[in-house]
Formats: sequence, structure tokens, C-alpha cells
Amino acid sequence: MLGGKEFSSRLIVGTGKYSSLDVMREAHEASGAQIITVAIRRVNLPSGESILDHIDTTRFTLLPNTAGCYTADEAVRTAYLAREAGLGEMVKLEVIGDSRTLFPDVQGLLEATKTLAREGFVVMPYTNDDPIIAKRLEEAGAACVMPLAAPIGSGLGVRNPYNIKIILETVSVPVIVDAGVGTASDAAIAMELGCEGVLMNTAIAGARDAVAMARAMRLAVEAGRLAYRAGRIGKKLYATASSPLEGVPDWTSA
Repeated sequence: MLGGKEFSSRLIVGTGKYSSLDVMREAHEASGAQIITVAIRRVNLPSGESILDHIDTTRFTLLPNTAGCYTADEAVRTAYLAREAGLGEMVKLEVIGDSRTLFPDVQGLLEATKTLAREGFVVMPYTNDDPIIAKRLEEAGAACVMPLAAPIGSGLGVRNPYNIKIILETVSVPVIVDAGVGTASDAAIAMELGCEGVLMNTAIAGARDAVAMARAMRLAVEAGRLAYRAGRIGKKLYATASSPLEGVPDWTSA
């Protein structure tokens, strides 16, 4: 549940980097996602159109994001603009600290989270995989925390599953992995750790067949969540026979 609304899909997808708007629409459909994130600073297309004209807002919930903001003030102003434009109070908060790595500025992120949460926004902050910062964000009023799996757009997958696991044990709000997913197995790993969801864009939009990858991601998120709930077996150093040996006659002594 986010912003007082329940969603059946645990996959959140973006709108950038698609080869065409038609492919984007098809990928959104194939993904099964119910939340689509849109960068407020990039809503208008070069043609003068708005990307919002190509999203069925009767079916999808829009999640405006503050991508491209490098200060807390800039991110807060962008969130206000989104709300004034009628995009609601749920916002994916990004405060970028470095243009090369796109790692978050955690000090600015905390400041912006406090301000927006105080103003009634449902704040979903993109952060690094630091359990301490995750806890601070929760205390600042974040509705969830969104740690990166790897740098944005890198496709490296979950680089530090142990930090993600510690974050899951540290906060009580939902944990949604954001950034770094490259293929379906990465999404499944994130879900198997116990995350509530996965947000991705490049992994789908940049795939050779974006629509097929969107469907693969949908299945991976569903499978990963089911596996987490089912409970995996413990890891062991040595083999364990699949068939029990108790009660089996010892024919070698006959």
C-alpha cells in the first residue's frame, strides 16, 4: 500500500529511453505495472506534446519524480509543481549529488524528505544502500525507502544484497529496490530478499525487445515474491540426499 492505495503489482516502470511512444505503451501493458514514474522536468517532448498524453491515467497511477534535481530546494519546488499540475502528492524524490555516478546527496535528500512529508506528500526517496540513511529517511517521514541495487542505468544487478537485507531488518516502511536492475534474475533476487517492489526503466526500455523484457520482469517480480513467501531452504556446504536413507536395507551386508 502506498499513499493510502493498494496495488496488486509490485513492479514500477518508467517512461524514458524507449525507441518510440508506441513501444513504451506496449511495454507498460506487458509489465502489468500499475504505477508509472514520470520525470517532471522532462514531461514535454521535443514535438511540443506531453508524454502524459501517451499514458492512460485511468489505468495507471502516475508517480512524478524529481530526476535531474541537485539540491533539496530544487527537488521540493519540482514536487510542488507536480502537485499544482494535478499529479497528486505521491512523489519519487531524487536529490542527485554527482552527475557522473548519479549517486544521491543524502543530506539534501533528508532535508527534502522532511519538508515534503511535513507538507503532506507521500515521499518515496531514492537513496543509496545504507541502512543508517534508510532509517533516517523513515524517521523524516518517508512512506518507503528506495535503495539502489547499483548505479542508475548500469544494469549491474544487486551488488550488495547484504546491505539490502539489513535495510529490510532496520526499517518498518516498505523497501523498493530502485536502479541498477539489468535483467529478470536481478528483479527476482531483489524480491527474494523480501523487498516490497522493484522500480526500473532502462532494463526494459534499453532491451533489444522492450515489450518481451517488460513481460519477463513482470514474471520475475511475481516469482521472486512467491519464492520469498514460500521460504527457501538453508544453504549447506555439503550435499544432502534428496531421498531419505532411514529405513533403507543395507544390501551390502547381505
